[in-house]
Amino acid sequence: MADVASPEPVKVCVKSAAGAPDVLGDCPFCQRVLLTLEEKNVPYELKLIDLSEKPQWFLEINPDGKVPVIDFGDGKWVPDSDVITVIIEEKYPNPSLVTPAEYATVGSKILSSFFKFLKSKDPSDGSEQALLDELHALEDHLKDHGPFVNGEKISAVDLSLAPKLFHLEVALAHFKGWSVPENLTCVQNYTKVLFSKDSFIKTSPAKEFVIAGWEPKVNA
Repeated sequence: MADVASPEPVKVCVKSAAGAPDVLGDCPFCQRVLLTLEEKNVPYELKLIDLSEKPQWFLEINPDGKVPVIDFGDGKWVPDSDVITVIIEEKYPNPSLVTPAEYATVGSKILSSFFKFLKSKDPSDGSEQALLDELHALEDHLKDHGPFVNGEKISAVDLSLAPKLFHLEVALAHFKGWSVPENLTCVQNYTKVLFSKDSFIKTSPAKEFVIAGWEPKVNA
């Protein structure tokens, strides 16, 4: 069955970089949506939103003021990367990015564990070990099922994890001089493959904007 393509590119609002309103920003949920569109070869029009000074037209279409939001061509703006990626899959089924239900939560606690460790000022609070436990769980899964979470083919869960792992790598290196242990070879290979994909390179923020985005939270 052929994909049902929109006559016009879909419109997607994403975060612009802090202090650089014309540059793609550091929101991992926005990047997840862009990665999904890229992997499915769906044409899209990017609208960069300065979250520190949200334009009036954006607040009119999206009173909550959150990104990402997407318009599939019917004038309705849909928020929430979880919802958006499901709709993209339904509207553009080829190539399939469906992750089997039993693998859908692989790595789902990595972002929150990373954030706790990043903010931690107490080396004995267990936050580093909690993050290592999550990364070891991902390592074990990839060892059995890799190179991607669902085997040979990239799927939705990888596109959700990739931006979060990029933030983890950049922010922890900068703020804590910390990196993913070298003995987690499957995780190391996984991030290397994901970060070198054309779709990732095209949609990823510059490292300095990732650092700038986390700085206020680290120093809060």
